[in-house]
Amino acid sequence: MRAIFVMVKCEMGQAYQVARMAADGIEELSELHSTSGQYDLLAKFYLEPDQDVGLFVTDKLQTLPGVKDTYTLITFNAFVTGKG
Repeated sequence: MRAIFVMVKCEMGQAYQVARMAADGIEELSELHSTSGQYDLLAKFYLEPDQDVGLFVTDKLQTLPGVKDTYTLITFNAFVTGKG
């Protein structure tokens, strides 16, 4: 499994509805956080190694009602501190 992070900009007043739809309907979703600034949500997904990232984002996330824009970050390594 590999992790990707997607920042999501929502239509005005739609962040909580988008978050609920993503949490209920996207099984690859690991974490979802509300944020301040240019984007409204930050989502962490775990994808299979051969899964197409662009197709995943366009088919599963950008098609949710209320999603205005996305910004995808592909990760390489996770560093763990050992702190609880």
